[in-house]
Formats: sequence, structure tokens, C-alpha cells
Amino acid sequence: MKHILTILVILLTAGFAQGQDRDLVQFSGVIYNVDSNVVVPYVTVTNKSARNKVFSANHQGYFSFVAHEGDTIVFSAVGYRREALVIPQDVQDRKYTVIVKMQAVVVNLPTVRVLPWTSIDEFNREFMAMKIADDDLEIAKKNVARTSILAMSRSLPRDAQEIGNINFQNNHVALTNRNFNQRASNPLLNPLAWGAFIKQILEGDKSRSGNN
Repeated sequence: MKHILTILVILLTAGFAQGQDRDLVQFSGVIYNVDSNVVVPYVTVTNKSARNKVFSANHQGYFSFVAHEGDTIVFSAVGYRREALVIPQDVQDRKYTVIVKMQAVVVNLPTVRVLPWTSIDEFNREFMAMKIADDDLEIAKKNVARTSILAMSRSLPRDAQEIGNINFQNNHVALTNRNFNQRASNPLLNPLAWGAFIKQILEGDKSRSGNN
């Protein structure tokens, strides 16, 4: 049992030493949208090989942190597909710069309906007090009722046809009244004028017979 524990300790120590022996790299880059070549801001950068250590890109899509050669780096952002890369071995000058292209994805979320009730009890109270509307037939009957039509006629403006008809009727009445007044002022058509004329003729005949 002691030999097994000794072997495990040796293996763990060797693995840790191997991890420490990996060269450090200044890992930097800029993240773009692959479709529009516009920078993707505030992308989460996770180093999977360093116990999921998390970094973040700035508002210009730029990031820079220290990692090891061979580390696996994952880039994630809301609305984009995850991208991953591995830092290669034997990096020159201990610096590794990349341009990361991320693919935008469209996620169709289910429709959310916001209701004005804060609780089920309030909904039940509102539902029980709600006035149920009439069906379509009853609504149609109300719309064509005499009272509804009269009310609408008082408030609705007249259209061009109605205005034209009213103007025609007014002009016709005015023309008829004018013709009637002209006929009434003609003495030949006035019975009183005819009576006075006949009276004058009779009086003239009497005066002539008296003179004779």
C-alpha cells in the first residue's frame, strides 16, 4: 500500500512539474463578428486549462492575459456561437496574438405575454367582475338600431353628396319663391287689380249716361 501511495505522489509531482515547466505566453487578440467584421464587445474568455479561469474582452473586443503554451481557450458571448483555440507550442518572443471570428446565432425565444395582474387572486377578482361582451349578432343589432343611427347622424359630418343634395334643394326652393313673387307682382294676374279696373269702367259708363 505504501508503494502505491509513493507512486501516486511521484506521478502527481511529475505532472505538476510538467505543468510548471510550460512556458508562459502573453496571449492577446481582438474578437470580430465573422459576418460584418464589427468588433464583438465584452466577450467572456475562459482558460479551460487553468481551472476555468475567466477573463473578459473590453468594449473594443480586445483582450490580453498571461497563459501557458498548449492551453485551451474558449470564447463565449450572448447571441454568438462558442469558439475555442489552443495556444501552440514554441511561441516566439513569448507573445501570441490572434484574431478571433465569432458567428452570430439567432435564437427564437417563446412569446411572453405580460399580464396586468400581480397574483392569481387578483386575476380571479378581476375575472369575476369582468363584463362579458355581447356576441357579434347583438353588436350588429345595436349598431343598426334607430337610436344608434340618430346618434351617429348628429355627430358624423355630412359627406359631399349630402351637401350637394342640400344645396340643390335650397337653390330649387329659392328659384321657386322668386318666380312666384314675380307672378304675384304682375297686375294682369292680380284679381284685385282686375276688380278695380272693372269698377272704373262701370263708373265711367254711368257718368256718360247722366250727361246725355
